[in-house]
Amino acid sequence: MMKRPKITIRVVDKKGPMPCHHGHIIGSELDFDRDRGRLCPMAQHVLFPYIDILRYGGTIPGMKNNRIRVSCPDADVINIFEIEIVSEEKQDAH
Repeated sequence: MMKRPKITIRVVDKKGPMPCHHGHIIGSELDFDRDRGRLCPMAQHVLFPYIDILRYGGTIPGMKNNRIRVSCPDADVINIFEIEIVSEEKQDAH
């Protein structure tokens, strides 16, 4: 059985005028397996299909360096999340 890769989620930008209702700010970082309960439910709803594809070996058009950016669905907030597949080498370095 293939080991699922570690997925890190970061807030890397913000485009909307309002603060995040869930408290995410630029620089927030979450480990999907360990911290998903801290992720805004609206953002998780948008991010999950991408994460699910990546965890089971799929690829997403436009990915660069094991990363893809996805935006928050709240038009007043529009946080930009970066989803990263963390390589085993990078995991071992921690």
